[in-house]
Amino acid sequence: MALYYPVGMMLANTINDDVAFEAPAEFQVAKGSRAVAAAAALIDREVTQTKWVANKPFIFPSSMLDNMPNFQMGLVYAVSRFAIEMTDVLGRTRGSSQADADLDKASGLLKYDGTIWVWEPSTSLMPTASAERQYIAGQKALVRYNERLGEGNAVYDKRADNLIVFLARVGSDLGSASAALDQRAMGSDAGWFDTQADDIFYAAKGRLYGYFILLREIGIDFAEVIAEKKVDKAWAQMLGSLKTAAVMDPLVVSNGANDGLAVPSHLAVQGFYLLRARTQLKEVENILLK
Repeated sequence: MALYYPVGMMLANTINDDVAFEAPAEFQVAKGSRAVAAAAALIDREVTQTKWVANKPFIFPSSMLDNMPNFQMGLVYAVSRFAIEMTDVLGRTRGSSQADADLDKASGLLKYDGTIWVWEPSTSLMPTASAERQYIAGQKALVRYNERLGEGNAVYDKRADNLIVFLARVGSDLGSASAALDQRAMGSDAGWFDTQADDIFYAAKGRLYGYFILLREIGIDFAEVIAEKKVDKAWAQMLGSLKTAAVMDPLVVSNGANDGLAVPSHLAVQGFYLLRARTQLKEVENILLK
């Protein structure tokens, strides 16, 4: 019994930042969206295969994990934002007020609180929908949309102006992540002993990883637009910055001085690459406008 928690934590702990990840064949749809396939596959990987840990109660060893749940929630947040932008911008005809039903359902379900388990006595004594249940339902809605897209029965408006709007919204979201990193980096100098720094670091890592995978696939979906506008180089540079930030993996997250040698600031380094990616996103937008 004394080994239940430490061994269980060790077996459950998985932070999957594989930048070579691609949607398996069962998620790929001919004439569908690679980005939507990747979004659905990421949910499947984290919820069904790796297992969702952010909502586990104390009876599970994984409830004691810290970095993994923050990474998972950051990743699903990025997928949720992608689903929202698909609903609002890319998945509808310009000027249309009609949202795609499956995209609308997915974007709503993926916003669900990732910490909710099947029973939340603080709010109700009755069983409730778990985060896993909602996320899997959202994933299935994305798959349905992509299948209809492949059949020619859904919209994916791959125009430069839509891509500009999408990138601007991603950039705005990266700005909020940057603000959280900066606030903690400037608000504490506890170094190796900052117990909140790793929470913020891994939440940002998950978000950056999610955006890296999704933007890489968006680049393939919009390959004709990117080639026509000659934005290939700037796009690759932006992905490179996201990738560098997403794979940062310090043994212990330190929140020291920005110029610290013995006690570095991993938040500041992560924030640097995040801001560089955001600047490069803006550069891509400017080129697309020409």
